[in-house]
Amino acid sequence: MAGQAHSAMDFSVVIPTHDRLDMLVRVLDALDAQVDAPSFETIVINDGSRDDTDRVMSQRKSITFRTQPNGGPGRARNHGVTLARGRYVVFIGDDTVPEPRFLAEHARVHAEANDDPLVACLGYTGWPDSERVTAFMDYINDYGLQFGYKLIEHGQVVPYNFFYTSNISIDRELLLAHPFDTTFPSAAWEDIELAYRLDAKGLKIRYNAHAVTRHYHRMDVDSFARRQYTVGKSGAIFYQKHPELGHFLGVHELETRALADESQLAKLRRQARLGERFRLLARRQVFETLMREHYLRGLKDGLATSEVPRSASGYLGVPR
Repeated sequence: MAGQAHSAMDFSVVIPTHDRLDMLVRVLDALDAQVDAPSFETIVINDGSRDDTDRVMSQRKSITFRTQPNGGPGRARNHGVTLARGRYVVFIGDDTVPEPRFLAEHARVHAEANDDPLVACLGYTGWPDSERVTAFMDYINDYGLQFGYKLIEHGQVVPYNFFYTSNISIDRELLLAHPFDTTFPSAAWEDIELAYRLDAKGLKIRYNAHAVTRHYHRMDVDSFARRQYTVGKSGAIFYQKHPELGHFLGVHELETRALADESQLAKLRRQARLGERFRLLARRQVFETLMREHYLRGLKDGLATSEVPRSASGYLGVPR
């Protein structure tokens, strides 16, 4: 159980948190209720919260708790890893509530891989059963905008871009040798950038659909469009570090086509909101196109302020 006084643990659950105290308590209660769990500890890093997180968490004796100035989730995860004693680190969010066999399922995958340090276990993150889920929320969870679970199968070894820190476990020593890049200012691309570097080392990410967390963070068309703009800006940072990923990050689209004008964007937004409200009117292509436009706007603005190679006609370093 959590908080056992062992000199070493099988797993260290690392949770960055920022201004989500009520949900964080729910996450921790769910960890305390794990069934058939391996030995584990829970580490919470308060990333500059302005709520009552410090007071409440400092009273919770079953966890390791530290506070740092706001520096983003990558920095908070690195901080947690330096405190960890587990052979494996499990990353979850402060709004992703694990189901009872969550840790047992992570442990099973690592045991079946003979504790290979280059095997990570990706679990499933879905919406809560008790919540009303719109067609738009299903889309971003299933087809790659937030997660892409309909694109992969249980037991499959998946590409590096499925390294989701809402629900993944990985060897602690590997993370100590290859930490998250802390120059990403928000929760966007910092996890995939790490996985890209680890992929070159031979990392294999195995998907276990039975290691489940539930994501208590409702999204709508407008809030997710704002998120996609931020993801685009972080994409420019990713491209600056790895220009060979220009196609993957969408840089070529800025070279080869014009962005939608405001009237086109407004039409897409109206169609997407209708699909969000009425499931029968939902169109995946509308959701995809609208969110891509917001992402590309963020990417364009980020590239304009980044030190990346350019030519008169656009950005270089893009494989053709």
